[in-house]
Amino acid sequence: MAKQVIVIGAGIIGASIAWHLAKAGARVTVVSESGPGGVATPNSFAWINASWGNPETYFRLRTRAMTEWMRLAKELPGLPLAWCGGLCWDLPADRLEAYAAEHSSWGYGIERVGRERAARIEPNLAEPPDLALYVAEEGVAEPVATAKALLADAERRRARIVAGAVDALALSNGKVTGVVVSGEIFAADEVVIAAGAGAPAIAATAGIELPIETPPGLIVHSRPYKKLLNGLVLAEKLHMRQTAEGRIIAGSDFGGGDPGENPEATARELFAAMKAMLSGGDGLEFDFHTVGYRPTPTDGFPIVSRADSVGGLYIAVTHSGITLAPAIGLFAAREILDNERDALLAPYALSRFAQ
Repeated sequence: MAKQVIVIGAGIIGASIAWHLAKAGARVTVVSESGPGGVATPNSFAWINASWGNPETYFRLRTRAMTEWMRLAKELPGLPLAWCGGLCWDLPADRLEAYAAEHSSWGYGIERVGRERAARIEPNLAEPPDLALYVAEEGVAEPVATAKALLADAERRRARIVAGAVDALALSNGKVTGVVVSGEIFAADEVVIAAGAGAPAIAATAGIELPIETPPGLIVHSRPYKKLLNGLVLAEKLHMRQTAEGRIIAGSDFGGGDPGENPEATARELFAAMKAMLSGGDGLEFDFHTVGYRPTPTDGFPIVSRADSVGGLYIAVTHSGITLAPAIGLFAAREILDNERDALLAPYALSRFAQ
């Protein structure tokens, strides 16, 4: 008898878990208030990377996820995925060098580039940097289109998508037995909370506290424009890329910057700074800005594990959703269906917060 699993959330993480479960033969129901693409996913910069600022254990999970993206692209042809490379100089020179040395020793494909090489990689930079780091294997996935493609293929594999808000988790004898959606109970052998910023409120209905913050991130979007950027540009206080439909999107960092008191004014300033960095961008027009709330566990690392205090509940909440999605989907499906926990997930159990 196939296991019945309900996945709450249709962002990139929920979509990946649902797809991997359906592919493995589970009977999957995805419940989402927002529809395919979720809430945080559409406001994501969508950079796939294992870049600076992370300990080696997390780096290993991220590089594995980059490999899993390649597998997923083979299994689902047409995913809007591009290995466009990332050019980075958003740290002081000494920290840039330290990042390059550390990550190179871990096997990350970092190349130190000077002004001329940087200008060849991104010919439309008004002021190419004197020193930058280039990682050819970094990429992007257009986030909403990717989530939708995963969910559409999960439906082809007989997953159900239900639109509605989860009122509560259904509990019986210390085990989660399903979800209550608009007063109606949907039964399941296991429930997965992959609802991003909405996860703590849902988990609380089963008495579980999820230590998650949701810092806002502002990203500006231009109107579609001719091709100016080949890949990701991570400059000081300005990260930008050009989307598949030609929009240049930018944030003061890849998660989006602080919107401040007046988000519209912040967005206009950011857009002006972005335009100034590009030669050939005179005709670029501001279209809109988004403010995304990034679900971020308080220690900055993913929560991907079963809940200890109640049975039948799996939690997957992380802020690097785009990078990690294919690995988390694969590992979560294995753990839910076969009780096999991947060693790369060892540091990321919810129980670490109980100490």
